[in-house]
Amino acid sequence: MVNHRILVVDDEPDLEILIKQKFRKQIRANHFEFLFASNGEQALEVLEENSDVDLVLSDINMPVMDGLTLLLRLQENHKLLKSVVVSAYGDLENIRTAMNRGAFDFLIKPIDFKDLEITIEKTLNQVKAIKNTILAVKENNILKMYVDESVLNFMSSKQLESSLFSNEQIDGTVAFIDICGFTEISETQSPDKVVEMLNKYFDIMVNEIIREEGIVDKFIGDAVMATFKGDYHIDRAMDCCIAIRNSFQNLEKDSGDDVFYPQVSIGINSGEMVWGNIGSTSLKRLDYTVIGDVVNIAARLQSAAGKSQILITDSCYKKVKESFTCRHLGKLSLKNKKKPLDVYEVLS
Repeated sequence: MVNHRILVVDDEPDLEILIKQKFRKQIRANHFEFLFASNGEQALEVLEENSDVDLVLSDINMPVMDGLTLLLRLQENHKLLKSVVVSAYGDLENIRTAMNRGAFDFLIKPIDFKDLEITIEKTLNQVKAIKNTILAVKENNILKMYVDESVLNFMSSKQLESSLFSNEQIDGTVAFIDICGFTEISETQSPDKVVEMLNKYFDIMVNEIIREEGIVDKFIGDAVMATFKGDYHIDRAMDCCIAIRNSFQNLEKDSGDDVFYPQVSIGINSGEMVWGNIGSTSLKRLDYTVIGDVVNIAARLQSAAGKSQILITDSCYKKVKESFTCRHLGKLSLKNKKKPLDVYEVLS
C-alpha cells in the first residue's frame, strides 16, 4: 500500500527520469508514488482520477496552463491539497504570487534533491496533521449523534470519572419513531436486504434529527429514540418528526419478494426528565439517556399511533397549538396509566 501520492507538474521531459532515480528507494518501499503531468490542465485531469494525491510539485512556466493559474484552480477545487512550487523563476514577485495563491513552499531550480526531499517530508507531515484533524472532527460529529454534549465536554477532563454519575433534571422533549410493519418484512427478506433497508430508513431519521439539533438517544430494533433540549425544544422535535413523516411518505416502494411501503408511527412528549448515565458499572457500559414518566408516555403514544400518525399529549398541544395544526382524538387509555390521557394528532 502506497503511503503518499505526489503529483509532479512540469514540461521538462527529463524531470520524470530524475525524480524516479533520486527517490527510487522511497518508491521501492511504497513510501512515495509519483504521478506526472506536463501542464496545469493535465494536472487537474490527473487529480480528478486520483483523489488521494497528497502533494503537488509544480513548475511555473508551462504551456496550456501555467503553475500560478494551476494554484488558483487548486484553491477553488482542492482546498486541502498542499502545493510546492519548483521553478527557475525565483524572483520576489513570483514567490509572493505563488504564496498568496496557496503554495506551501517555493524551491528554486536547479533542484537540490536533498532540499526537495526535506521539503516533501515537511509538507507531508502537514498533510498528515490536517487529515488527523479532519478525522477527529468527523469522529466527534459522529459521537455527537449518539452522546450528549455535556458528556463530550468532560471526555478529556479529570472530572470524567466523577461526572459519569452526575445526573440532572432538565426540561426537554422526547420522540419515539417506529417503522410500521418492518418486523414482518424482516421475516421474508434476506439478512443483507433487511440491514440495507433499515440503515437507509435510519439515515433519513438521523439526518432530520441532527438538522433540528436533536440527539439520537438510541436505536431500538426498527425504532429510534430522539431527545431535544434547549430553546424551543418541543417545536424542533415537532418539525423534525413532521419532516421524517413527509420523507417516508415520499419514499419509493422497496421491492423484493414482497413490496414494502415504509411509513412511520411517532409519539412525542415534553416535560421534565432525568438525564444521566444509566447502565452497568461492572461492564463499564453506560448510556447517557433520559428516564421518567415523560419518556414512558412518549413510548406509549408511539405504540398507539397508526401509520403516518404523530401523537402528542394535551399538555404538549397547549404549548404548540399556535404553531402547528392538530386534531383532537379524545381520551386514550395507555398501558400502565390509571387515567386516560387527552391525545392530539399532529397534522402539519
